[in-house]
Amino acid sequence: MKKKAIGLVIVMALVVIMLGSYIKNQIEASESLSEQAVSYEMNLDQQEGLAKGQIAPDFTLQTLDGETFTLSKLKGKKVVLNFWASWCPPCKEEMPELQKYYEKYAKEDNAIIIGVNITHAERSMNEMKTVQQFVDSFDLTFPIPLMEEEGVDKLYEILTIPSTFMIDTEGRIQNQIVGPLNQKSLRDYVKRLN
Repeated sequence: MKKKAIGLVIVMALVVIMLGSYIKNQIEASESLSEQAVSYEMNLDQQEGLAKGQIAPDFTLQTLDGETFTLSKLKGKKVVLNFWASWCPPCKEEMPELQKYYEKYAKEDNAIIIGVNITHAERSMNEMKTVQQFVDSFDLTFPIPLMEEEGVDKLYEILTIPSTFMIDTEGRIQNQIVGPLNQKSLRDYVKRLN
């Protein structure tokens, strides 16, 4: 009887040890998966892309004024990245609103508007002259980079214009708006950026 009791105690001890080891392994596996998930999310945050929170894809273009413009150099500012063309009726509707916001609130909001003209899609023989006439007709004073060849529009998956991306001070996309904005909605979006 004593031997049976000792044997039973030993068997129970082995079961407890095995059960404890199994539970410990499950906890470690779960922690490892959590760390991998956090690592994946951190890597996603470091990647360029169009998803909310991802770094806005960088590009360099010449402006209408002949200056070189690079998006990543605007880190520290809130960026309203707008894509447009002169023949686009909603773009014509939106431009005075962008200019009003730029004059009235951009400095106060630590924001800049970048109006990327999809120059390769302009419908005239002299694209530069057409773009300049459009800019002059609306008295636009914010930077106008010229996309003379396809590329940036593909990078930003622009299918409809106007399309606007709201980029925070860390260079991360926070919103994409398709269609025209007015001064009030533009300011609302900008104020939500960090």
